[in-house]
Amino acid sequence: MINVKNLNKSFNGNIILNDISVIFEAGKTNLIIGMSGSGKTVLLKSIVGLHDIDSGEIWYENILFNKLAFADRKEILSEMGMLFQGSALFDSLTAEQNVRFPLDMFTDKPIEEKNDRVNFCLNRVNIINANKLFPSELSGGMKKRVAIARAIALNPKYLFCDEPNSGLDPITAILIDALIKELTEEYSMTTIVNTHDMNSVMEIGEKIIYISEGEKCWEGDKNEILNSDCKKLNDFVFANSLAKKLRPKIK
Repeated sequence: MINVKNLNKSFNGNIILNDISVIFEAGKTNLIIGMSGSGKTVLLKSIVGLHDIDSGEIWYENILFNKLAFADRKEILSEMGMLFQGSALFDSLTAEQNVRFPLDMFTDKPIEEKNDRVNFCLNRVNIINANKLFPSELSGGMKKRVAIARAIALNPKYLFCDEPNSGLDPITAILIDALIKELTEEYSMTTIVNTHDMNSVMEIGEKIIYISEGEKCWEGDKNEILNSDCKKLNDFVFANSLAKKLRPKIK
């Protein structure tokens, strides 16, 4: 579980996040949704410690993460898995080397044990016979799967995904969503997904918060979102639905 309390963040005097409070639950896919520029990426980066917050608290279980010195954060950082937008694989490393990267960074296990874990993770995301391929030799969907394998290499308690379906075709996006949900349940991770994709919301949105202009405007699940009385959320849902209908007509 991750508990965010009264989080505030600004850049150069501009308020980006205003008094955000939310509990992200273990074993569930927790989604942060909102328009581009709403603050959802800043929130995710603040939670993982990439941004220092102005005020508020970020609790990982019973540990006040944002008050820890950088050196003291290593244990929690080693329990995080991250799936970045665009996969963010290292171009100069093979698929197996990319997956082994966090193991090399955070553990001193023998190379044989690391390689066993790499093979397990690649097999778990259905990447077969591609260990020696470089990212340039992989399809978009395969890159995402390798990135997910890397994210779970350390058997994390916390999984963070930033726009995991960016650049994917609809069928592959559905498969990636399903894989994230399966892994979340299988390992009882606290998974937080940043997305503006309503397909993802309706497929895997077990807990959802909607952010607009840096403020949390709504909280619920996928079964409640279509009956919300939050006008900003309704406008967001409508805009996404309209864009989806118009997209095939754009030449």
